[in-house]
Amino acid sequence: MDLISHQANKNPNSSTQLAPPTSSRYENQKRRDWNTFCQYLRNHRPPLSLPSCSGAHVLEFLRYLDQFGKTKVHHLNCAFFGLPNPPAPCPCPLRQAWGSLDALIGRLRAAYEENGGPPEANPFGSRAVRLYLREVRDFQAKARGVSYEKKRKRVNRQKPQTQPPLPLQQQQQPQQQGQSVMDHYSGSTV
Repeated sequence: MDLISHQANKNPNSSTQLAPPTSSRYENQKRRDWNTFCQYLRNHRPPLSLPSCSGAHVLEFLRYLDQFGKTKVHHLNCAFFGLPNPPAPCPCPLRQAWGSLDALIGRLRAAYEENGGPPEANPFGSRAVRLYLREVRDFQAKARGVSYEKKRKRVNRQKPQTQPPLPLQQQQQPQQQGQSVMDHYSGSTV
């Protein structure tokens, strides 16, 4: 303890400077996304100011970003439309994945409000943007043969085991006739 207080008193005129907190990966990405969007507004013809930006301008920005996408999205007339793993290459375009767009909009929505935009006028939360994201999600799911249906949450209601687990030989015995494994699951509705 003396050593610590001795070192602290060694130079009483020096002030301890704390290093600024490092930004998280999310914060860094949000800042880059915001700068990219602001640059898009400046390069827009005619240039747009942030207060005059609407959901339609956000949609233009998302369509502009599609050219940098890396996700193959099959056309309706493509032979591989609806196949999760196409067996051969096709000329269908690369687009931004729905998950990337959804995350981008979330970050831009937060950045808009952090940069002084009123929440009620946030163009990233507009109905048009939400509908566009839903359409992109649904179309990409159909094009890849994957469904994005909402799944019900399962509540784990297992009771604590009072008996020791069965030996492996007894676990592998066939079920009694008429019973399925799901009949014993506490969440099943039979």
